[in-house]
Amino acid sequence: MKQLLLLLVLFAAIAVAPFAIQSDFWLNAVIMTLYAALLGQSWNILGGYGGQFSFGHAAFFGTGAYTIAVLQVNFGINPWIGLLLGGALGALVATIIGALVFRYGLRGSYFALVTLAFAEVLRILSNTVDFTGAGVGILIPLDRTIGNLQFETKAGFFWLIWVLALAVFVVVWWLGHSRFGARLMAVRDNEEAARALGVDAFRVKLGAMALSGLFTGLAGCFYAQYFLYLDPGIAYGPAVSVESLLVPIIGGMGTLFGPLLGAIALTGVAELSREFFGDAQGISLVLYGLLLVLMVLFMPRGLAGLGRLSARRLLARGAPS
Repeated sequence: MKQLLLLLVLFAAIAVAPFAIQSDFWLNAVIMTLYAALLGQSWNILGGYGGQFSFGHAAFFGTGAYTIAVLQVNFGINPWIGLLLGGALGALVATIIGALVFRYGLRGSYFALVTLAFAEVLRILSNTVDFTGAGVGILIPLDRTIGNLQFETKAGFFWLIWVLALAVFVVVWWLGHSRFGARLMAVRDNEEAARALGVDAFRVKLGAMALSGLFTGLAGCFYAQYFLYLDPGIAYGPAVSVESLLVPIIGGMGTLFGPLLGAIALTGVAELSREFFGDAQGISLVLYGLLLVLMVLFMPRGLAGLGRLSARRLLARGAPS
């Protein structure tokens, strides 16, 4: 319960942001940090706790984003309903992909490459069909009302992403304290041994895939409503998949607070790249790749692991000899 209490206190502190920050620039930075934390924690469910490294989370993100956009633009369906359906369809796509992949026992690099392939297939499809706007993309009309899931100020978007981020962090806390989570981590550590103990590895991994797809789809819905524009490269492109896995790897995979630390670091890198390089295409991905290499080489357990190690050293120095 200590972790849950700390989590709630932390999010209560973050909730002060729209009252304490007057600048739209800094409030946007907080919003994008929470958005990155939502993406990263969604990946962490499958990759950190489940040990299934996905390179194709854009498949779930794009499905959620296009669902909310297409439903309101083409069919006039309220985006609040689209938000729910976007998350549900993200989970459904994840479940279908997981059922196909896990049924044939694909793991490791094979699993990563197959998920990447599914995301690329969906990108190509969305680039050719008319209802997604094909290569031109889809523009969501500006209508700043709460009923239309748009807000007059950034504070409204802050509360939306705050709720979504808090929800995924509570789910991950539950994973660390539930039987399902224990089974998932057992499969991650040694799938054969877990099977021998009676764990249904297929169902456990599929459940983690669905949970991960649900929250990634919700992240896509938020993105669509926040920026009001989508195209296949944004929705199903590699940038989303890269950001999804970078956040927990930098912050600390398989930890509750690691994705938040990773989101803060990654958002900082993104803002610095814009400051020094402007909007030069591909610079942020180059910096992300460099950061990933440095983390793997020097801090394989991420920022959360570094924090724990530093705390142990301080305690050891302070202990009586």
